[in-house]
Amino acid sequence: MSKQTALRLPDETYERLRVLSERTGRTAAYYMRQAIEQHLEDLEDIYLAEQVLERLKRGESRTYTLAEVERELDLDD
Repeated sequence: MSKQTALRLPDETYERLRVLSERTGRTAAYYMRQAIEQHLEDLEDIYLAEQVLERLKRGESRTYTLAEVERELDLDD
């Protein structure tokens, strides 16, 4: 199932999208979906990284050195 939504674009962006659609024979909606799907994962990663950094700053989490991880996993030689 999919949902419909409205999106306001600056004139220049809309024109670029229109030209791309016209030249490639694909719809503007196709390219908008592609852009959102490709960048949504990046935005999610950034948001999660910011949360981790905040927890580190507050002392609620800690980092581990490679040596500590190797020792914990019994990988040290």
